[in-house]
Amino acid sequence: MAAERIRSLVARLDTRNLTEQDKAWTQLRPLGSSVVPFLAEAYETTGKARGRARLVYQALFYARERPEAFQLGIRALEDRARDVRTWACALLAYSLDKQAIPHLKALRNHPDETTRSDAHAALQAIHKHNHHLFKDREHTGRVFWVVNPEDHPP
Repeated sequence: MAAERIRSLVARLDTRNLTEQDKAWTQLRPLGSSVVPFLAEAYETTGKARGRARLVYQALFYARERPEAFQLGIRALEDRARDVRTWACALLAYSLDKQAIPHLKALRNHPDETTRSDAHAALQAIHKHNHHLFKDREHTGRVFWVVNPEDHPP
């Protein structure tokens, strides 16, 4: 698929309408990880919070293989929308990349309690090298977060 067509489809994610987002994503999904640079590129110009959240969410699946996904997660930590920050924390937790630690620590005093909690959970996941801890915040060992098929429980 040509780059301009990809950009056009990614731009369609900038909507509150989940059905429209899903229609665009259905066409983008076959691109796999090659779509990530386009998601990252679109982040700065995506006006709707739901659109920015969708960009980060879709990049999450490639957080371990595409540096652009990781960088998008770092940028999205400072988003004005809570849902975008939540997905950014999730992406960084899934990445298990220790380079995220200082960025997540910077959220310890964030005014939003949910953001503080998400950042703490992401830090726990990275420190323990176990992405499941982002969802298993009580560390029960009974909550698993399968992002990709190879994410078997520990």
